[in-house]
Amino acid sequence: MPAKRSNLFIISLLGALSVISPFAIDMYLPAFEQIATELAVEPTVIALTLSSYFIGLALGQVFYGPLLDRFGRKRPLLFGLGLFVLASIGCALAPDANTLIALRFVQAIGGCVAQVASIAMVRDFFPAKDSARVLSRLFLFIAVSPLLAPSIGWVMVAAAGWKSVFLVMAVIVGVILALIQFLLPEGHKPDTSISLKPGPIVAEYLTIIRHPRFATYAFAGALSFAGLFTYVAGSPIIFISGFRLSEGTFSIIFAVLAVGFIGASQLNVVLLRWATSETIFFRALSGQVVTALVFVAGAAVGWWGLGETLALLFVFLSCVGLTNPNASALALSPFTKNAGSASALLGFFQLGFGALISVGISAATPQDSFPIIVIFAVTAVCGLAVLLVGRRAAAVVAPETVLTPPEPQESDDADVPLERSEETDAVSSS
Repeated sequence: MPAKRSNLFIISLLGALSVISPFAIDMYLPAFEQIATELAVEPTVIALTLSSYFIGLALGQVFYGPLLDRFGRKRPLLFGLGLFVLASIGCALAPDANTLIALRFVQAIGGCVAQVASIAMVRDFFPAKDSARVLSRLFLFIAVSPLLAPSIGWVMVAAAGWKSVFLVMAVIVGVILALIQFLLPEGHKPDTSISLKPGPIVAEYLTIIRHPRFATYAFAGALSFAGLFTYVAGSPIIFISGFRLSEGTFSIIFAVLAVGFIGASQLNVVLLRWATSETIFFRALSGQVVTALVFVAGAAVGWWGLGETLALLFVFLSCVGLTNPNASALALSPFTKNAGSASALLGFFQLGFGALISVGISAATPQDSFPIIVIFAVTAVCGLAVLLVGRRAAAVVAPETVLTPPEPQESDDADVPLERSEETDAVSSS
């Protein structure tokens, strides 16, 4: 086993893993018009490369979940990241839009293991009571990507064309793959009791879904998070095609709006000192609903210009920054042994909802982005409805429950690579 690492190192490396897909999503957004022109299609067709990536992310979650529990975290990580590197090179060489859409799906199948593993390893290295705080730290990495990725992508597109974006992705993930191989401790010993047969896998997933706490916060959180996917897929259409902004201006706006998501996710660490995750999630989701309804009402009568659109999206994304870490922590809190499968299922719902909803963005046109704004409202309202229906049942379930019988262990520390007495205090005090 590799040498034990500090919490700061673990969180930093998990953070690097967690930004692989955000960078893969955000870096090429400024290139939508250039890709569409070169491949002779409309920008809304290029938006389907985002949808195919989201679909791959969602399906890959359920594929990697059992593998991460059965073989440990590192072996599936190395396989998935290697696939991502190869698919990224393929995207750079894609001769037409259909090939690019298909390769983006393959790229997502490889890259999604990073997101599943990083969330599962939070439960490997840290106790449940610190999960929301550690996840907020990881979301800082995720939230920084919209600040950097579009700007980096814009510079590369201007200097070397859109294909350079995918080649740089391949290099970055290749470096992360090496760090995983040589520096990341194995957080979860391979468990031969985890079956890879379809029947037991489906049975375990069904058991997880039936848990009231997981079902409530996974579904409500996924519907809330779908608003972020709608924004990412729709923002080039709203700002570049609709308001006719340049790619450089779009990159700046994208970064500014990301500040709301970043600030809220880090504000969550402070708010958790005075309020529970349940309370923060409910209030933030309620705020997301109100903002979305105001957005729809004003857009329907043509009230909102560029300034108003920016302000409403800033508030909307800030609410998502609060709902996401708390929903994830609450949904995963009942699980220990099968944290990998639970994390995979959580990601499947988050990304699956986002993928299906982002396909609807193709109904928008450069002259009319109202369908995108309607999607903001529908997903938020449905998320709040799920929470209101299910939170009473979720509240009566013990926060920490192992749904599958744990295997006998030689000691309490058998599967824990960090020294929790010292390391946990470090995280809690941060």
